[in-house]
This record gives sequence, C-alpha cells and structure tokens, in this order.
Amino acid sequence: MVKKRVLIHTLIFSPDGVSTAYLYNDIAIKLKQRGYDVVILTTTPHFNIVKEQLNEQPMKWKVWGFCKVSKFHEMTVLHVPQKKFKSTLLRLLGFVYWHIVSFFIGLTIRHVDLILSPSPPLTIGFLNLGLARMKGCKVVYNVQEIYPDILKMKEGLALKILKWMEHKVYNHSDAVTTIDQIFYNTIADRFEDKRNLHIIPNFVDTDLYRQCKWEEYLDKKIFPNTNSIKILYAGNIGFAQDWDPLLDLAEKTNDLAVNYIVIGEGVKKPYLEEEVKKRRLYNVKILPYQPRNLMPQILSYSNLNFIFMNPKMEGDGFPSKVYTIMACERPLLIASSNDTPIVNFLMDKGCAKIVTEKDMTKKVEELSDWLHHISKEELLQMGRNGRQIILKNYTKEIVTNMYADLINKLIGA
Repeated sequence: MVKKRVLIHTLIFSPDGVSTAYLYNDIAIKLKQRGYDVVILTTTPHFNIVKEQLNEQPMKWKVWGFCKVSKFHEMTVLHVPQKKFKSTLLRLLGFVYWHIVSFFIGLTIRHVDLILSPSPPLTIGFLNLGLARMKGCKVVYNVQEIYPDILKMKEGLALKILKWMEHKVYNHSDAVTTIDQIFYNTIADRFEDKRNLHIIPNFVDTDLYRQCKWEEYLDKKIFPNTNSIKILYAGNIGFAQDWDPLLDLAEKTNDLAVNYIVIGEGVKKPYLEEEVKKRRLYNVKILPYQPRNLMPQILSYSNLNFIFMNPKMEGDGFPSKVYTIMACERPLLIASSNDTPIVNFLMDKGCAKIVTEKDMTKKVEELSDWLHHISKEELLQMGRNGRQIILKNYTKEIVTNMYADLINKLIGA
C-alpha cells in the first residue's frame, strides 16, 4: 500500500536552531511515526546557525544554486538557499526569491496528499493554495502569529492586499489551526465556516526540557555559582519584547542580590547593550545564543524567567519559550496587558507573576516590589506547578498526535 505523502512547507526547519524549527521537527517525526511519507520544503539555515546541527545534518547541492538536500530522520529535506541580510532590501529580495523558487520546487514533488505550513509568513499559506489546486491535495495552515495584525500597518493598498490574502488563506484552506483561545477568538469571525478553525497548542519535549544539574555543563566564568536570584531571558532580542521595563527594573533593584541574564540575538540587541553600558547596569549580562542542548542546564541555572511583551504587538503572538521554561520547573515574570495570549494562558496557573499595569512607572514599581518580597522557596513551588501543567496538557506526544489526528481526518493514514 502506497503511503500518503505530507509536504511540510516552512520557512524554518532543521538544522536551523530556532523554536519554529524544533516545533516542526517534532511534528514531522510524529507524522512519519504515524505512517506518512513526509517531505520538507524549507530554506538553508539562516536564523540561528548551530555548527553541531549542521554537522549532524549535512546539506549537498541537488540543483546547484537553487536547491540543497539533506536527510532528517530519513525524511527528505529540500533547502532553498537563504541568508539573513542586514539590508532590508536584500532581505525582501531574498524573501521573494524563496517564494518563487520553493513554489516551482513544490511543483516537482509528486503524489502530495496534503500540504502543512506555519505562519509566519502569511504569504506561504497563500502560495500553498495555488500549489494545492495544481496538485489536487489538501491544505492545512497553522497560525503561529496573526498576520497582518502583527505588522500594525496603516490603512492603504498594502494592508488591503494582505487582508484579502488572509481571507483567501483562512477560507480556502481545508483546515486552519491556531495555538490559543485568544487567537481563536481574534480570527474566528474572519471565517465563513468556523468549523475549519481548530485550536492545537504548541508543546515542549519534556524528555529534553526538565530540571537538571547544570554545574558540570556550564562555563563557571559565564554562569557563576552565586546566591543571587538569577532572572533569565533566552530568545530573540527583537521588537516583540519590551526592553525598557527591564532596564528600569535593573536600576530599581540594584540593591538586591539579583542578576539579569539576556541570551540571544536580534535587532534590539545593540540598543540593549548600549543602554546597559550607558546606565552602568552591572547586574545585567548579555550573551549570544547558546547551543540548544545546553538550554535545560541554563534554565535550571536560573531561578526565574522574564518576558516583557511589547504593548504594540502583545495580542498577536505567543512566545513558545513559555512551555520550555515551565517544563524545566522555572517560574515566569510576565509584563503584558489583560486579554493577551500569554496572560490568558498563564492566569491562575500558579506558575507566574503577571503584571498587567500599562503605566511604565507603576509597572516597574510592581515588578520591583514583588522581587523585594519573593523567596527562593516560593519560586521553586511556582516552578513545580508549571511542570505539572505541561505534563498534563502540553507534551510533545500529546500535541503532535493532535496534528496527526487532524491530518488523518482529512486524508486518512
């Protein structure tokens, strides 16, 4: 019997070292385990290049200049060359190039029964509608971020085109999944038939992400063993986060035995580094991305993890790092408005301190006051609460099976 074939068409996949790649790596593995023939169409690593992962998954030219090929758990991965240019124009041209080349490569992949793709970008969902029509297959679009809302564009032709594109993707895909009830409520009225919209949350590998001993694995010069409360952020240092509350909080808590550690890369990193230097914030340390295999140890090294959401973007995205933090039994310090995905998810779970105050001065005051009174024992209990929630509802096994069940419903095994 010929296996049904699923094409995963995504901007990011292994060996790229970012959260969306790890998410879709695990979905691909589950679909393969459930009996599907899985092919992945993606880019070459350009978001977070991890040398060890490149060595484990070497790429070679399939069509010189246009496409490389690699193997991931015996699945074929096709890579369209892509770079992370500093120039906005070059990034845009590279983005357009990927769409065009990946479309024509997609046409060459035979016997596809279903195409699965995540946002961002919205344009990939639109592209796949055309591919699906030409191939006579089903389409599933996964809303990880809500576009065009997250772009905060002014009314005009470009926004009208994106809204038209969004309407087409939502109402011509065979199924659309989103990760949170707030996301669902935001986009449900944009569907002609809401039965095509499903909630499938993100997840975490609880075998990898768990509390563990860190002393033997981390460089003591970078991660010294002190009695201070270590407050961590690890991820993209970009516009989705609000960095000014961190800077003000670090100033306000310089009398405490508290250290702030920021790990990652992104467009706001130079600003953060400049402000830390200008304000002489010796309690703030900024580090580059660390290998994924060390993240459980790094999270275990911390006592608390902070996520301060940008008020302009907080309603349209959900940081998947929340799951990994909770899986490692670490509590969260959150600054975000009411009725946002992150607050909706963490409210009343006993694993996070949530500050919804909008005024900057009052917000920082509340954050500081909490840090002045919280104990390490209370932080440990909050961390244990988070781990139990993850084990109950958000493990890799539970959620990847939800994707496989949906696909099975659409095309059969």
